Amino acid sequence: MSDLPPIHSVHLVELDAEVAQLALHRQVFRADLDQVRFFGATTGRVDDVSLTITRTGYTGDLGYELWFDARHAERIWDHLMTRGLPYGLTPAGILALDIARIEAGLILLDVDYVPARKALIEARTSSPFELGLGWTVRLDKDYFVGQRVLRAEQAHPSAWQLRGLEIDWDGLERLYAEVGLPVELPATAWRTSVPVYAGGEQVGYATSGCWSPLLKRYIALAHLKAPHTAPGSGLDMEVTVEHRRRRAPARVRALPFFNPERKRA
Repeated sequence: MSDLPPIHSVHLVELDAEVAQLALHRQVFRADLDQVRFFGATTGRVDDVSLTITRTGYTGDLGYELWFDARHAERIWDHLMTRGLPYGLTPAGILALDIARIEAGLILLDVDYVPARKALIEARTSSPFELGLGWTVRLDKDYFVGQRVLRAEQAHPSAWQLRGLEIDWDGLERLYAEVGLPVELPATAWRTSVPVYAGGEQVGYATSGCWSPLLKRYIALAHLKAPHTAPGSGLDMEVTVEHRRRRAPARVRALPFFNPERKRA
């Protein structure tokens, strides 16, 4: 007989088509945000439109997201663009956001990890601790699915860890110099699985990477096996130089790459 607590029914409602969301990274509307803590929420208004304002976002800087009835999306957008003009407010799209989220060490569903419902084999599964999301787990709360396994994993460090990689620029230049070319990097963030090596052994794989215009570094997010996860460890990441697969030296970095004090203050 099972000692597990009964499962209560849960009713989920999809609201994507009814709720609009805008991410804002400068204050151009009237609302008291001084007391809103990181991942906190408050309310505000633009004329007669009610807003829910959260101190969240998919970048590594201080930002806010506005949530409101989708019928008012165009009107709120126009308001922000008009009021934000004196502040230099500039719209940013997904290509800029993808670079910003890598700088912030933020993982992307179906890119940096496979969600449980799509993991067809055991090797594709990941735990919160392996993904750097251990801070979201409270093992001292009432029973939940997976609690026993996570307790065991917390007692014995995970075999895999999500880390940052900083590719050595001088090493990359040498690889390109061998074929008579300057370094050629993609203008946008890449999203693909790239092998990472320690000596002749593959010890992990990078999943997202980019040239960071903010940090002036070539960086990537990578899943690495222990004991190769310590910041400062030297590894090699596969790169393609003039149609040939080569290995560029890289260093393991703690995440996030960019984490200004103002983000959490």
